Amino acid sequence: MKPIYRKKLIEVAMPLEAINVAAAREKSIRHGHPSTLHLWWARRPLAAARAVIFASLVDDPSCDPRFRTDAERNKERKRLFGIIADLVKWENLQNEKVINAAKLEIKRTWESICEERKLDANAAEFFNPHKLPALHDPFAGGGAIPLESQRLGLETYASDLNPVAVLINKAMVEIPPRFASLPPVCPVEEESILFAKEWVGSSGLSEDIRRYGAWVKEEAWKAVGDLFPKITLTPSMCKERPDLKALKAKELKVIAWIWARTVKSPNPAFSQVYVPLVSTFVLANKPGKEAWIQPLVKGSKYSLEIQLGKPPVKAKNGTKLSRGANFECILSGTPIESKYIYSEAKANRMGSKLLAVVAEGPRGRIYLPPSKEAEDIAASASPKWRPDLEMPENPRSFSPPLYGLNTYGDIFTDRQLVVLESISSLIQKVIKKAKIDAIKAGLSDDGISLEDGGSGATAYGEAIAVYLTFALSRSADRGSTICTWDSSPKMEALRNTFGRQAIPMTWDFAEGNPFSDSSGNWMNNIDWVAKAVLNLPAAASGHTIQKDAGNQNLSKGKVISCDPPYYDNIPYADLSDFFYVWLRRTLRNVFPTLFTTIATPKAEELVATRYRHGSKEAAETFFLEGMTDALKNISSQAHPEFPVTIYYAFKQSETEQDGSASTGWETFLEALMRAGLSIGGTWPMRTELSNRMIGKDANALASSIVLVCRRRDPNAVSISRREYVAQLRRELPQAVQHLRRSGIAAVDLAQSAIGPGMAVFTRFKRVLEADDKPMSVRAALILINDALDEILAESDSQLDSYSRWAVAWFEQNGFKVGLFDDANKLAQAKNIGVEAIASAGIVTSKSGKVALVERSKFKDDWYPDPKKPVSHWFAMQQLIKRLDEGGEQEAGVLLRNLGPMASSCLDLAYRCFAICEKRQWAQEAIAYNSLVASWSSISAYAMDQGNLSQGILNIE
Repeated sequence: MKPIYRKKLIEVAMPLEAINVAAAREKSIRHGHPSTLHLWWARRPLAAARAVIFASLVDDPSCDPRFRTDAERNKERKRLFGIIADLVKWENLQNEKVINAAKLEIKRTWESICEERKLDANAAEFFNPHKLPALHDPFAGGGAIPLESQRLGLETYASDLNPVAVLINKAMVEIPPRFASLPPVCPVEEESILFAKEWVGSSGLSEDIRRYGAWVKEEAWKAVGDLFPKITLTPSMCKERPDLKALKAKELKVIAWIWARTVKSPNPAFSQVYVPLVSTFVLANKPGKEAWIQPLVKGSKYSLEIQLGKPPVKAKNGTKLSRGANFECILSGTPIESKYIYSEAKANRMGSKLLAVVAEGPRGRIYLPPSKEAEDIAASASPKWRPDLEMPENPRSFSPPLYGLNTYGDIFTDRQLVVLESISSLIQKVIKKAKIDAIKAGLSDDGISLEDGGSGATAYGEAIAVYLTFALSRSADRGSTICTWDSSPKMEALRNTFGRQAIPMTWDFAEGNPFSDSSGNWMNNIDWVAKAVLNLPAAASGHTIQKDAGNQNLSKGKVISCDPPYYDNIPYADLSDFFYVWLRRTLRNVFPTLFTTIATPKAEELVATRYRHGSKEAAETFFLEGMTDALKNISSQAHPEFPVTIYYAFKQSETEQDGSASTGWETFLEALMRAGLSIGGTWPMRTELSNRMIGKDANALASSIVLVCRRRDPNAVSISRREYVAQLRRELPQAVQHLRRSGIAAVDLAQSAIGPGMAVFTRFKRVLEADDKPMSVRAALILINDALDEILAESDSQLDSYSRWAVAWFEQNGFKVGLFDDANKLAQAKNIGVEAIASAGIVTSKSGKVALVERSKFKDDWYPDPKKPVSHWFAMQQLIKRLDEGGEQEAGVLLRNLGPMASSCLDLAYRCFAICEKRQWAQEAIAYNSLVASWSSISAYAMDQGNLSQGILNIE
């Protein structure tokens, strides 16, 4: 069947600013967000997924004969943009009017397509006007794409090799529709029901999660509550603590116990004494309520006391001397080197010591000294089961095995294991309990299990168990010895295990009380899960299957949108095992097929993990071949009418003499080419957290690139290298200008420019080098980067001569001091003098030395005088200073006064970021990236202040 390509909106235009603002805002939303149902790494924002799916299904106005002129088409695009702008807002997640408006557009386009194809006898299989096409995500992961497909009314298929991802998707798109609008079945006391409620969507399911979660808490307390006694404030504890005198003899609930790992002192005089390895003695940093641990040494013994008030500098570092496993003996000050700690840990001679107890007082946290009684109670815990699955030998992502903590069970205390084991067993009892309650409430029982597609009482009991087990996963994440105590003023709480996409080694750790009222407790975790379930659409049918993307046939005739693994960024399977051991223990009888294996599948996982494949080259080959097979499979099966959309993000990092390339990008794009796909559009979307788990520096991507792909034209021709470069130079400048005006972060510009550059490259059958050999993807990436450098350099021509000099000097010297002669030669080439540049406030020139003036030395609260000229460089640096010191609103006030200079300041920030990135000036790069990333907000504040002034003079 020959496809008729009616371009979709995503292949022509997208309201990036509206999407990116919504995606960025969504990252700060916690309670109720579906991502809080269960941890998954590198999730896409729902807003971005929703917008991409909608724009992939709706025709661009250029394909609609009703719109004959550019003006008419642009007007219609603006209307569609309005629908997207409403659709991506978090507050419209459950807004039926907004969702239905989007569904109507999708339906209208689909009916038009089917009408056009109705005479094609071969099209019947794919074009049924009464049924929208289904969507398939073959790399479903955290489930954002399948969930938003379902929200837009499409039958949805999600598949993944990883059983944890499969279970997450079942919980999001497969289970809720089966029990939509079902009232809760768990009985409650009559007086606790304040008013009658209409149970719509997933609300009844959400309420039952709370009710059965409360039952689990009650039963768990009966079983293990003696391990979590309250603490009585004795007279001796209150004697030297004015803050405790009013609480004398009171019983307080314990929130957490703070521990440190210990080894025997390497000092021969104290070789039998276990000393603590502590990264910080600070407990609370809230001004006026600081608390810290003071070690008191007496001979060969030491004790720990709690002190109030601002801690000394030494307390902040605990007994830690430097990064890594390097400490000092608390008794003698003798260094405890990492080699010694390694050997002691490997010999199973690493212990633990209680440092402090955190209790809940009437006005906040109360920090109390350790006691032998508290240690003895913890030591009395005796787990009957522990996860004995070994962690991988992958030091990049798993540090504990370096210290003898080899299994997942080793990173939990015995008390933590007892609690998790107890809850796991109780959840299994809930299955039968909820089934009986459901039958009593009127739900028929067909006896079919959840795994087999059941929707009766049996399946309902199993469904409740799934969500309670997700709360168990949250409890494990907040209940391991990798969790540390966050002493920051706004927190004073447990951190979770996965602060980043790895399981690191921690030295002092916090053990929380799951029955307390603090963060991380059992009912708190139930609340997170219940609120997330409440926001699931529970509409349209959803199907989730465990399948390898390269060997599945689910994609046939479906719209494809996916987010494949990013080369070697995240070892999903290895990380998933942390949860898998608990999920399998609890739900193995519910999903026997899904939990057949002892661990998550590793061999077929499409990640270029060097440790798994033996070498970098072998890992790259595995990824290339596997991704090629997966993309070929997708390309051959995808619905002929719609483009395939693929999210991808990988930082360019490998620098060569003639440009930059990235193994991750190169390998992925090579796979895309081999699969017969061409890139028809690329859209940078703000899908990454600025403080996300990996890459907290200037080189951390803020966006993913959404690649819009079609099958390559079988009649595509070959072109020469020279023709490719010429085409690139014609098309890339306009694309880069569009990217910059769309608010793309400076850190993402080089990455985003790959899209339009590769769109040119993949358009042709092949690009031939001078020797008639096909050009490699690596060579194409280097040419794209060269072209981008030229484009950025050309933007200098729009600057005043003083700013052009400043850019050239900055590229050579940064803010360091240079020679006057060098500065003067550079200035003469631009027909200006150093003295004039200095008088403009850009540089200092003294004793034969010249240096750019640092922002911190600029005058505070500077505003331009309309009668005096100002340079673009000076204006941009002032904007950065104002943003740093006064925030976006203050920067907006200044921007308003800069008038027509504003756009050149933005271009200059991009240019300076590119320089910083090449010179590896990470801190300075952050300044320019922050200005670019905040530009839309700054501009909005500027417009709120009134029209931009038109009276500022350029320095020329």
